[in-house]
Amino acid sequence: MESVFKDSKQRMEKAIKSLKKDFSKLRTGRASSSLVEDIHVDYYNTPTPLNQLASISIPDSRSIAIQPWDRSCIGDVEKAIMKSDLALNPINDGKIIRINIPPLTEERRKELVKVAKKYTEDTKIAVRNIRREANDQLKKMKNNKDISEDEMHKGQEKIQKFTDEYVEQADEILGEKEKEIMEL
Repeated sequence: MESVFKDSKQRMEKAIKSLKKDFSKLRTGRASSSLVEDIHVDYYNTPTPLNQLASISIPDSRSIAIQPWDRSCIGDVEKAIMKSDLALNPINDGKIIRINIPPLTEERRKELVKVAKKYTEDTKIAVRNIRREANDQLKKMKNNKDISEDEMHKGQEKIQKFTDEYVEQADEILGEKEKEIMEL
């Protein structure tokens, strides 16, 4: 039974980590290197994450500077940023690509909050699926006479506590992100 608990808890933890990673890519009014570091650039016909091709810095709260280590790929980096769904306009001076982060409009903020809520709902669904799988494992153990009926019910209660804990955690993370997005 302990292995079921441990496995479930680890998988729920991964779901929360995944949510945090998704949120780091959501654009707020501030510049952040996580916005662009996972953009894939076609580098010698190989899709390569931007953070493996260039140094990404944040000179101020409204701009991102990208300096490719190989200057020959600067055009490819610029194209990849323009193709991304971030709606950012890179400025290429031949050595460094600068991206100015425009302030978000009210409408765009509301759209981002909707996206954040969708990510959170997906995470909650993942956590609930983990709960269901854990409960199925406990039922199998009971049917195989590995554990008693009482142990199965206690196990299911423990799994439910984990589920409630991680769903609540997802809601808290959403609340923080929502505040950050709506902040002017």
